[in-house]
Amino acid sequence: MYKIFAALFTTMIISALLVPIVRKFAIKVGAVDKPNKRRVNSTPMPTLGGLAIFIAFNFTNFFFLRSQYPPEQMLALFLAECIIVITGFIDDVYELKPKQKLLGIIIAALIVYYVAEIKMTTISIPFVGLFHLKWLSMPVTIIWIVAITNAINLLDGLDGLATGVSIIAVTTSALTSFFFLNNTGVFVSVLMLTLVAAMIGFLPYNFNPASIFLGDTGSLFIGFMISVFALYGLKNATFISLVIPIIILGVPITDTVYAILRRMLNKKPIFQADKHHLHHRLMQMGLTHRQTVLVIYGIALIFSFISLLFPLSNFWGSVALIIATLIGLELFVEAIGLVGGNRQPLLHLIKRMVLSSSDTKGLYEREAKRKNKDKK
Repeated sequence: MYKIFAALFTTMIISALLVPIVRKFAIKVGAVDKPNKRRVNSTPMPTLGGLAIFIAFNFTNFFFLRSQYPPEQMLALFLAECIIVITGFIDDVYELKPKQKLLGIIIAALIVYYVAEIKMTTISIPFVGLFHLKWLSMPVTIIWIVAITNAINLLDGLDGLATGVSIIAVTTSALTSFFFLNNTGVFVSVLMLTLVAAMIGFLPYNFNPASIFLGDTGSLFIGFMISVFALYGLKNATFISLVIPIIILGVPITDTVYAILRRMLNKKPIFQADKHHLHHRLMQMGLTHRQTVLVIYGIALIFSFISLLFPLSNFWGSVALIIATLIGLELFVEAIGLVGGNRQPLLHLIKRMVLSSSDTKGLYEREAKRKNKDKK
């Protein structure tokens, strides 16, 4: 145990020491994020910050914690990571088209599925029983990896936002995996905490005011690793093991789902970028850059606390938690206008119910007064 803690601390230090080197390298190769109408930064900012996280994470895994992991699986996973990082690197320097980035993620996901053999194979459905995915195993696994990877990628819009939210999510996942999920090995929690340590070493450089961005190199890598970590617990998925990672990743998943919905309702291409994401809306409401990031950290923590309640609840308790979470989430989304200020169905419904209740109460009061008057 002492060796693991020492390795985690070393990972954090290595990551912190690598960032200035990576920053100079990013400027040299032209991986610089220049201000434009879609960007929040007002000055050119070097990217590739995720390269420091990637190097620190894998250096620790292969030199300090190698005995903790299945060797063949780790090599296959490392190969997939390299594909993701190369895809992000090329995008940071030359800017790939969405379909080209998607191709890189799919190739890495196929390596995870066929070489590392990390995949979903069965799902336990309440009141139905065990469902074997069979030929559906591959597409379901690929879709999961692509969806989560892109969700983290889309979240990376403010200084320290994706890094901090990912630290919260991965730490919660590590605790859940270690204490509650019996179908994952201890090495999965160690892997998660190693990534957390690498991100903590990077965060001081990335938090507002940032001196370097994650870039697609970092956001794709972190999102990819989070999706793979979740797959360890979803190999033989149950209702609880499926819900927990979705709740933990509530912030990026919510932002992605509502971004797709918003673009569909406005009849715009799904992959077309806009300035109506969660962080954009909070800033448009008057919050500062740093306040917005801290508020979203708080939301991520709320999701994490909710996720920790699921292993302690029975089936119907979990259903109640899901319903309450969805209602609360929809009210918040409508309140900040994440889909659009004129699209607030639940708030309008509540308003109509309140007004209807007030009108009914007023009618009863007027009727009572009339009857009292008639008696007199």
